[in-house]
Amino acid sequence: MRYGYGYGYGLFDPTIFLLLIGVVITMVASARVNSTFSKYSRVRSKTGMTGAEAARRLLRSQGIYDVTVQQVNGNLTDHYDPRTKTVNLSQSVYNQTSVSAIGVAAHECGHAIQDNTDYVPLRVRAAIVPVVNIGQQISWPLILLGLFIGGLGSPLVEIGILCFSLAVLFQLVTLPVEFNASSRAVRLLDETGILAEDEVKITKKVLGAAAMTYVAGAASAVLQLLRLILLFGGRRRDD
Repeated sequence: MRYGYGYGYGLFDPTIFLLLIGVVITMVASARVNSTFSKYSRVRSKTGMTGAEAARRLLRSQGIYDVTVQQVNGNLTDHYDPRTKTVNLSQSVYNQTSVSAIGVAAHECGHAIQDNTDYVPLRVRAAIVPVVNIGQQISWPLILLGLFIGGLGSPLVEIGILCFSLAVLFQLVTLPVEFNASSRAVRLLDETGILAEDEVKITKKVLGAAAMTYVAGAASAVLQLLRLILLFGGRRRDD
């Protein structure tokens, strides 16, 4: 039979629940990291170091002198840019002396250390970024064009789903990169004495909550891909 509205599911599309589950997971993870960071932002580090000072000290401890630490606008917009060799710290981290701020700054330094030591997952992620960006831009246009021209059996639909799967691959590759950066951060904060033992435990909570946002992102992407496959993959408009 030919599939009409709902692509074979009638007026009600049960796969929408996959999308909703992804949204809920992402929202919960985001709320958790914000609340955890906010909670421990009120805990001043015993050394009184700011996020920027801690970052510079960590980099020097690893013999890294070609990476610049700078401030960027926003809240929790912290990131490491391997192209410009910069650890970019948000306003809530750069000049703050909280345990949360130092933990986030150390995490970004973890990425700089990965870059300096040629950490393979980081290199893989950087290598696939251009392809992933293109895939994300053309995936839905290809799917919609394929449906318009050839229906569910169009090769363009399958190519569009394949392009979207690149975004899922990126999310999965990101997981070891982020977990490793946090692991490096916690270890170095302890080894350098920037944070005391009890403060390191707090940092683990902050970075653990942040890591869950990446897990949620990966789970959401997988659920979206599964929904696309259920809706369009392998289906035919022919009898």
